Amino acid sequence: MGKVHPKKNLGQHFLNDTGIACKIASSLTGEGYGTVLEIGPGMGILTGYLMERGFHDFRVIEIDNESVHYLHTHFPELKSIITGDFLSMDIDFFFPEQMAIIGNFPYNISTQIFFKVLKHREKVVEITGMLQKEVAERICAGPGSKTYGILSVLLQAFYKTEYLFTVSESVFLPPPKVKSGVIRLIRNDVKSLDCDEILFFRVVKACFNQRRKILRNSVRAAFALNRDDYHDFGLRPEQLSVDQFVQLTRWIEENRVISE
Repeated sequence: MGKVHPKKNLGQHFLNDTGIACKIASSLTGEGYGTVLEIGPGMGILTGYLMERGFHDFRVIEIDNESVHYLHTHFPELKSIITGDFLSMDIDFFFPEQMAIIGNFPYNISTQIFFKVLKHREKVVEITGMLQKEVAERICAGPGSKTYGILSVLLQAFYKTEYLFTVSESVFLPPPKVKSGVIRLIRNDVKSLDCDEILFFRVVKACFNQRRKILRNSVRAAFALNRDDYHDFGLRPEQLSVDQFVQLTRWIEENRVISE
C-alpha cells in the first residue's frame, strides 16, 4: 500500500520531517507512567520513534480507516491500533493506569482534545502535542498576555505548561496555512482546587466570554450577587492568575444569590 491521501474533513496534514518527528517523540519525559497513547498517527512518522522509546504499553488511536490499514501494513509489530475517535473514547475503560498522550493533533479538534484531557486529569499525567501555533501559545500564555484565556487558566490550574518549539508550514503534506507549535503539559501537584471546581470552570468561562469588560460587569451578568465590593472587580480577566480566579470563585460562592 502506498501513501495515505490526506483528508481535508479530518484535518489531516502529514508531517514529513523525520528530525522534527524524532524531536517530538523525545519530548515525552517517561516519568510516572508506562502507558502512552498516540492520537492520529496517520502514516506513522511519529509512531516509529515512539516505538523505539520502549514504553511498557504503547497504543495508537486513528479514525481514518485508510491510515489504520497503512499502519497494520507498515508497522506489523505495533500491537494495539484502536480504530475510532479519541473524543468519544472511554479513557478509563481502555487505560486503567496513569498515562501520557502525544500526537500531531488535527487543528479542528485540538482544543476539544485538551478539554477532554482536563476531564481525565487524574489519569493523564503528561501530554505532548503539535497543534496550531496560536492555540499552543494560548495554552501556555500567562496573565497579562493578550492570548491568555479560558484554556490557559483551566489547564494551568492542573498542569505545568511549556511551549517547546515552532514548526514551519513547509514540513507538512499538504502544508497548512499557519505555523504549528509543540507544547508539553505535565500534571502538577494540585489534587483539587481550594474552591468549588465546577463553579470555577463556570467563572473562568463567564469572565473570558466578555474579556473586554471588567470583572464586575462580566461576573454580574453571569451570577446574581448580594454584594458588589470584590477587591479585584475593577480588573479584566486576563489580569488574573489561576490563584486569583480560585479566590474569585470562593467569593462568588459565598456571595451569590441562590434561587429556590
